[in-house]
Amino acid sequence: MTGAASASVHASAVLVGNRAVLIRGPSGAGKSRLAFELILAGRAGQVPPAVLVGDDRVHLEARGNQLLVRPARPLAGLIEIYGLGIRRCDFVEEAVVGLVVDLAAEDAERLPPPEALHLHINGVIIPRIPVSRALSPLPLVVAALTTTSDTHSGTFSGDCVKEIGNHMRPSIAPE
Repeated sequence: MTGAASASVHASAVLVGNRAVLIRGPSGAGKSRLAFELILAGRAGQVPPAVLVGDDRVHLEARGNQLLVRPARPLAGLIEIYGLGIRRCDFVEEAVVGLVVDLAAEDAERLPPPEALHLHINGVIIPRIPVSRALSPLPLVVAALTTTSDTHSGTFSGDCVKEIGNHMRPSIAPE
């Protein structure tokens, strides 16, 4: 993928609000399931409205400082639902990637180092969530989409006796 070149990748993508979540991982890791769960979370109001970009195979293109994702033409509007098979659903033709979720990631940790939470794809820096096989990815993705990171600001929640800043404050809404 160089310049405006497009590359086909084994991944799924869902547009959540105005940015796409690109879901990567090995076969059977749950890419389609997470894509559908994000669409359902959008319908339930847990995240901004969500619509499929593509399932199983998508095209990525770096354009300027953005990474664009499009469905693979033969698969546009199709998603695999485990137990039901291939289903048709609404989809968008193109979206800007705002988050990459790597399922079954070898580098997933409880408190990942900052460098694990970003990814460079053809010169574009994208926030990343490495997810262990042992965890359900949806809560992590919802948290990433609906909260802000909190670095040490010198104030701690009232019950934080350790004063290391890893306790949640009463409100976790974005600032």
